Amino acid sequence: MTEFVVRLADERGRVQEQTHAAATAEELRARFTQAGYYVYSVKARGVMGGGGRKKKVKLDTFLVFNQQFLTLIKAGLPILGSLELLGRRQKNLDFRAQLEDVGARVKTGESISQAFEAQGGFPVVYTTTLLAGERSGNLEEVLQRFLDFQRVSLTFRKKLKASLIYPALLIVMVIGLFIFLITFVVPRFAQLYDQLGTKLPALTMFLLDLGRVAQQYGLYVLVVAAVLGYLLFRWVKTDAGAIAVDRVRIALPVFGNVWLKYQVGLFSRTLSTLLTGGLPLVPSLETAAKSIDSRQIGIAVYRSVETVREGKGLSESLQATKVFPELAIEMIEVGESTGALPQMLNSVAEFFEEDVQTNLTAAMSLIEPLILIVMGFVVVTILIALYLPIFSLSAGGVSQ
Repeated sequence: MTEFVVRLADERGRVQEQTHAAATAEELRARFTQAGYYVYSVKARGVMGGGGRKKKVKLDTFLVFNQQFLTLIKAGLPILGSLELLGRRQKNLDFRAQLEDVGARVKTGESISQAFEAQGGFPVVYTTTLLAGERSGNLEEVLQRFLDFQRVSLTFRKKLKASLIYPALLIVMVIGLFIFLITFVVPRFAQLYDQLGTKLPALTMFLLDLGRVAQQYGLYVLVVAAVLGYLLFRWVKTDAGAIAVDRVRIALPVFGNVWLKYQVGLFSRTLSTLLTGGLPLVPSLETAAKSIDSRQIGIAVYRSVETVREGKGLSESLQATKVFPELAIEMIEVGESTGALPQMLNSVAEFFEEDVQTNLTAAMSLIEPLILIVMGFVVVTILIALYLPIFSLSAGGVSQ
């Protein structure tokens, strides 16, 4: 089978490009012509070159669509009719174009899971869930499970972000205040002390020199920092960079353990959803590994897939990776032995999510006052350094 890029127009005259697999270009052209499309061209994918990357849809928008999609299917509307209806009502133009392409692919005989997978911007868990629903003949049930899973995950992520807003704001304030004092306040005092011509303490001299350097080279430092930040951003997008950053993140004293537990909870909930939907263990593990952010845990899960294929249990395979927490391994082992692995995985996710929330709240309660103390120390140190010569002059005048 070869992949072809088909340029065609529907009955309304809308031109679009789609990628399909077929034995020959003639076979693909005949398939679309019979479906009522006007085919402009059919070219092998290698001839065309890579297409533009699809934009990812916001999770909130995607959940609303799926809830409406599920409601229409339950009401008895056909899948194709539901997709076309929701596509026409979609305000996001990129998402509307994707839904129209999905509808066109379904119209030509593709399964809905293949049609969504071809878009490239949807979660792997979603397309795999749709595939499980198609195989089991119960699309409504698996869609409902996916919605429940995403609602819980979205709520948890929002709680995490909300708990990090205030500390992040404090850090930004500390940095902003320091830059303001060094670049604006300190140079004013430097001019004053130059006029006085008095001998300055070492701390004051250091601060004044720092202010002069900031004024002269501050713009260059910002440019260099921006370039380095951009290069670091590009490097993190590579496999080597993502793995290195993830190792550093997991090795952090307090937040590393929180990050590890969060990823284990996400993995467990994803795997539970896929297994409950009727997907076999091995493809469920592979999909769950793709759906988590931690590269280190993802690689560990992929390693465990090989041992699961050899006939070993999931708990034993995950334990061999030496990445997963011992408690998670024990709970999974109980789930395997009792034949209730999906339910136990759900319990693992709930336990670790609650643990993450508790640990993060405790860490934030310590970090917030620490940031305020650092802010106060920086301000007091700068003020003492700036006013120390004035105090010395005052003391000298009184003694005379």
